[in-house]
Amino acid sequence: MALRIFRTLTSLAGGLGLVLSGQSGAATYGAGIENSQWYLSESVFECSLVHEVPGYGRAVFRHRAGENLQFYLESASPVMKPGRGLVVVEAPSWRPGVAPRPVGTVDVSGSNRPVYLDARQARQLVQGLLEGLRPTVTRESWYDGKPVRVQVSNVNFGRPFQQYQLCAGNLLPVNYDQIQRSRIPFASGSAELSASDRQLLDNIVRYVQADTTVERIFVDGHTDRLGSRIDNRALSEERANIVADYLMSQGISEDLIIVRAHGDQYPASRRPSENRRTTIRLQREGERPEFQQANGYGGESAG
Repeated sequence: MALRIFRTLTSLAGGLGLVLSGQSGAATYGAGIENSQWYLSESVFECSLVHEVPGYGRAVFRHRAGENLQFYLESASPVMKPGRGLVVVEAPSWRPGVAPRPVGTVDVSGSNRPVYLDARQARQLVQGLLEGLRPTVTRESWYDGKPVRVQVSNVNFGRPFQQYQLCAGNLLPVNYDQIQRSRIPFASGSAELSASDRQLLDNIVRYVQADTTVERIFVDGHTDRLGSRIDNRALSEERANIVADYLMSQGISEDLIIVRAHGDQYPASRRPSENRRTTIRLQREGERPEFQQANGYGGESAG
């Protein structure tokens, strides 16, 4: 098994023009036992585990509300040459004989966050850390082409990770980007909310109650162009009001909500079904309300 893993790593590294650990000339960045620390930043909006990598920058596990866990490296100055890098989980030097475990390859960019891993790979790193292993990213140096190794220390990881798990369990179901602009669809001639509509609105309520910087909620009712304009205006008002009334029934202050009815004035599509809607837009303090020309297909009023 160990030989097969080594051959796999050798094949991956060779295809990327890299040399595996243990080679001379490789620049290695990583915290030692004496200076390995993990710091937890926690709120209902986001949980982050941050590890300082001396001489390089930071390694961060980040979990935003409504999203999956991700991992990234952050460096103030470019160290790795952009291209394909190799990610493994390996034993520290004081545990000889433990074969490294491949995680996969990763695209290394030239930004100050050159390495991003998705949820699956981030969980592999977490599992390795909990087993006392060190995640390591290897890529050619920006300057001389020699291998650069960035190691993430497992020392002092356990207790902050337990606190992270508690934080993750208390995250909101959604984040601001996900519900800043939301849409409730309606059947023809209908102004009734479905169970999925109420779930979406419940998520908006939970977010707004947690984020005190939200100062406005714009609720805009729309219809298709079937029927008379007078009837459509009344129906769009009914659709906006049913959404606003539900938000208020769940604890949102009436003072936050601005209700507007547009009838069939601002179609979002040539498809009638996509125009039968109520949109909800959140606005935070300091955000400048967007101005949108709302005429023709594809346009829509602010909100």
